Amino acid sequence: MKGLIKTLKQIWAVEELRKRILYTLLLILVYRIGSFIILPGINQADLLSNTSNDGILGLINMFSGGAFNQASIMALGIMPYISASIVMQLLGMAVPTFQKLQREGESGRKKINQYTRVLTIAICLFQSPAYLQAFVATKTAIPSFTEAPFLWIQWVSILTAGTMFVTWLGERITDRGIGNGISLIITIGIIAGLPGAFFEEIGTKISDGGLVIILVELVVFLFVILLTILLVQGTRRIPVHTAKRVIGRGSKQAMAGGQRSYIPLKINQAGVMPIIFAQALMFVPALIAPNGPFSDIKGFWYNAVFFLMIVIFTYFYTAIMMNPVQMADELKRNGSFIPGVKPGKKTSGFIDGLISRLVFPGSIFLGIIAIMPAFAMNAGIQTGFAYFFGGTSLLIMVGVVLDTLQQIESHLLNRHYDGLIKGGRIKGRSSSSAVTMSQAL
Repeated sequence: MKGLIKTLKQIWAVEELRKRILYTLLLILVYRIGSFIILPGINQADLLSNTSNDGILGLINMFSGGAFNQASIMALGIMPYISASIVMQLLGMAVPTFQKLQREGESGRKKINQYTRVLTIAICLFQSPAYLQAFVATKTAIPSFTEAPFLWIQWVSILTAGTMFVTWLGERITDRGIGNGISLIITIGIIAGLPGAFFEEIGTKISDGGLVIILVELVVFLFVILLTILLVQGTRRIPVHTAKRVIGRGSKQAMAGGQRSYIPLKINQAGVMPIIFAQALMFVPALIAPNGPFSDIKGFWYNAVFFLMIVIFTYFYTAIMMNPVQMADELKRNGSFIPGVKPGKKTSGFIDGLISRLVFPGSIFLGIIAIMPAFAMNAGIQTGFAYFFGGTSLLIMVGVVLDTLQQIESHLLNRHYDGLIKGGRIKGRSSSSAVTMSQAL
């Protein structure tokens, strides 16, 4: 307890860090307040009374922090922006024009961000009427588009503006706050539903006389979190040596190189992207056949196909993201080599083989984490609380929390304060404990 109080005092003592944290908390508060502002002309009481947290719609509602079920002005949340970002990322892998923009540095990044925002607006203009027709209109009485076209235009405009405002909040947090703003907003939306889901689970179990079961569930929950942390941080380090060389001429000659570093290859190189892709495809049969075998998120066929798709997408996404030939060329260009491996084809083959051996256990592990909520539901845990036992939500929460804590720790260490933990440093998804070759690749 004393250590925690000391750490909080150190955080508060760093003026820049204190301002960043307060600024982040203020924008998060604005986001949460906006989540409770309802669209004009919508009867929220009827909407909530006819809404269930089960199924895929419950999962979407969790990511929006409850705004989806409430027909809030931020009902679409940040997901349209995430979808646009994924599309732009895929275009950057396949289309030469976008590949060129990615290599143009800061100017290219600004152009890609502008394209992403425009694509986000287009997605919102498509999703907003679909949301109103397929969800809101089935839960409470609202006029059709032909009956009140101006009201529908108002709703679509508000929902689109709400998403763009949330995106703006996320970008401001990234620039002037602490952590990645977009990821932090998603995490806050997920965590917002945790207390209510937990107390609902407690109420159900206590009424059935199952207090011991609650303790068992908490132990299992903590164990799953531990496994997720291991998946996020698990890394295989490839040692790299840089040969010494002389740079400059005459009296300005100097020795460079001779350093030892490593290439960190994560067990899960693909992150949550395979789950997002697989989940997006699993939405299709659920919309086509709501009562079919692939629509039951706790059924065997849904989870079997979901697991298999995650494994396939993990291999696919890793193959796109990791280029052993390019990595070997960069090593050779920088005068670096892997001990015991010849430069060139031998190095690329060595890296490729190592990546292949890491992808298999990583994909299996990721698939298991993704379908853990189904096991929790079938074990009798309430659906709302079961969502936190794995899947995209838990992976995002763990990754974002680690990244944010790593940034806070960096601020402390830069000012010669102690870190947040003893005997080591916190590693986020993108951090490393040393200057690694991955920063140059």
